[in-house]
Amino acid sequence: MSDAAAKLVILDRDGVINADSDNYIRSVEEWIPLPGSIEAIARLSNAGYLIAVATNQSGLARGYFDEITLANMHNLMCELVEAAGGRIDVICYCPHAPDENCSCRKPKLGLLAQIGEALGLPVRDAWLVGDHKKDMQMAVAGGCKPLLVLTGKGAIEANKLSADLRPLVHIVDDLAAATNFILIEDARKG
Repeated sequence: MSDAAAKLVILDRDGVINADSDNYIRSVEEWIPLPGSIEAIARLSNAGYLIAVATNQSGLARGYFDEITLANMHNLMCELVEAAGGRIDVICYCPHAPDENCSCRKPKLGLLAQIGEALGLPVRDAWLVGDHKKDMQMAVAGGCKPLLVLTGKGAIEANKLSADLRPLVHIVDDLAAATNFILIEDARKG
């Protein structure tokens, strides 16, 4: 395992960093960070981790918002993390609808490939934090270490994990708890 991969955390966005909505997050005003999430990202960043965000954003294909609105949401997220003393190193998103059969929509591995290319390092053995079964499937298929948070859709999705996937996934309350888990695990293996 390379040091670079060991120091990478990949985060899903909606339901992990910010509040999720079944009606999609369509504006900057609707992008509301979950309690403790911004500070958790800053803690990881300050501990030497590269932070990547991997998110399905089919609201683009559905016409619910445009690229400028999405960029503004991501700018706000980055600004809040920077104000807390941290940094998000790369954001990759899938703009396609579920029926477009693209290679980047989770659980496919396209977003992981984009992150690896953008950062110039392998994503294998990186931590991947999400609130959906698709996040966990992508993590396992990509050789990442999956953490499922119970925020967003996580509490419902935890019950949907298949018997072969369940033993590979650690379940934690939220991104702050995921951060604690990552820091403790990596220090223990250290």
